[in-house]
Amino acid sequence: MTFLGSKSEKVVDDSPERNEVGLHNEPLEPLEDIQKSRWERSWPTIACGAGLFSDGYLNGVIGQVNTILKILYKKQYTASSAQKNVNSIAFAGTVIGQLFFGWMSDHYSRKWALLTSTIILFVFAALGAGSYGGGTVHGIFNALVAYRFLLGIGIGGEYPAGSVACAESTGELKRGHRNRWFIMFTNVQIDLGFVASSFVPMLVVLATTENHLRAAWRICLGLGVIPPLSLVYLRLKLNEPEEFNRQTMKNTRTPWWLVIKFYWFRLMIVSTIWFIYDFSAYSFGIYGSAWLAIILGDTAPLWKSFGWYTVVNLFYLPGAIGGAFLSDIMGPRLALGVFVFAQGVVGFIMAGVYAQLDTAAHVAGFVVVYGIFLSLGEAGPGDNIGLVASKTSATAIRGQYYAIAAAFGKIGAFVGTYLFPIIQANAPGGATSVRGGQDPFFVSSALCIFSAFLTLFFLPNITQDTITEEDIKFRAYLEANGWDTRQMGSKEYQMRSNSTVNTTTGGKPVEPMEKI
Repeated sequence: MTFLGSKSEKVVDDSPERNEVGLHNEPLEPLEDIQKSRWERSWPTIACGAGLFSDGYLNGVIGQVNTILKILYKKQYTASSAQKNVNSIAFAGTVIGQLFFGWMSDHYSRKWALLTSTIILFVFAALGAGSYGGGTVHGIFNALVAYRFLLGIGIGGEYPAGSVACAESTGELKRGHRNRWFIMFTNVQIDLGFVASSFVPMLVVLATTENHLRAAWRICLGLGVIPPLSLVYLRLKLNEPEEFNRQTMKNTRTPWWLVIKFYWFRLMIVSTIWFIYDFSAYSFGIYGSAWLAIILGDTAPLWKSFGWYTVVNLFYLPGAIGGAFLSDIMGPRLALGVFVFAQGVVGFIMAGVYAQLDTAAHVAGFVVVYGIFLSLGEAGPGDNIGLVASKTSATAIRGQYYAIAAAFGKIGAFVGTYLFPIIQANAPGGATSVRGGQDPFFVSSALCIFSAFLTLFFLPNITQDTITEEDIKFRAYLEANGWDTRQMGSKEYQMRSNSTVNTTTGGKPVEPMEKI
């Protein structure tokens, strides 16, 4: 199913014989045929995507830090606006970062957008750990909120720059394996970050004991500088993806009205699905450790609460890793739709039996059922929404397209972190009642079913070659509307392509560019 208007459908040639074309409308060498070793093909995908581990860790660990701060400062913290802001302010920064770096990655460079976001990440992760604010309690809270906002800008850069470059780099990999490689170094990295965000605080609290929680929360945040720092060298060695070199519009003016007419409906659907996914995923993630603390009781040690939450987070991994392979087998659209529908069903079941699960005696049952709920979410939208966003638009505007969709996701996360406590507080009996636990699952599950409907009926099919096919369709659409596509491509690519013109044949183009 497509949702491009009839005008654009007329100019699209879906015949399998059609190849990607270059400056002279001659067939280009397929990306997977470029002569490179397996490592040369693989490491750009790793370097571009693995930074999302930082997103998972730094967004996830704040839930545990929030729990520690409530224990340390009690009403000084819970009665202030800091409790909500510390949890959610990074999402506001992330939205700004996504939109800015989406523009930067399209109009300037994928590589330098990545490096800039990496520097922001480790600088403000370090400053957040050292939050001082004049030494007063409220000064510490305010400093932490400010640094979390700025940290969010760096996290935001990882999405349009890292994920988009990762998707483009997979075009050089073997057919039938491209989706799993993308997912392994994007969503699986986020999920590994979530696991680390509860496991590390558990170890830190065990090492420092609950008598030194002031040191514990700072150590937990400070360890967040390691993931981005470890990627600096790899990212310095990166080259721009070949697909970006071929299709970029950074040297010309983007025909925005044509872009909007071609992609507005598709982008709206992708953005809505991402909003729904993050609304649930991040909200449950931030408040999960607090729920477990309530179920386990006041007498349970803090490390045990974090330990159980580590077990919960581990359920992300089977869904994410298994879903990576299923995305290649089933296709991203079907995988997303089927598993998000199943997640909604399990969510309704969990809400129905919440009264039985909401006890210390049945904490293992709570963890297992909740873990299955999370695992299905990862196999569906977790794995595939970024893949859909990165492969359903043309390379020339992919960073900004992806950034808008991802920004809607973070807005969903931001809204969810504010609404979930309100939903719980307004439930009959209050936040700690059975309804206080049930109602968030009722809301989330209904949204999952709606998301499945949007996916199965309004998203296009995505194949192994969708990036190349989408570029062909977009070029054809631009040409049909009078836009000169010879302006596309980086200056280096244009020089390389022009050098293949054979002057002995009257200036006509010869065979595709030389193997790289």
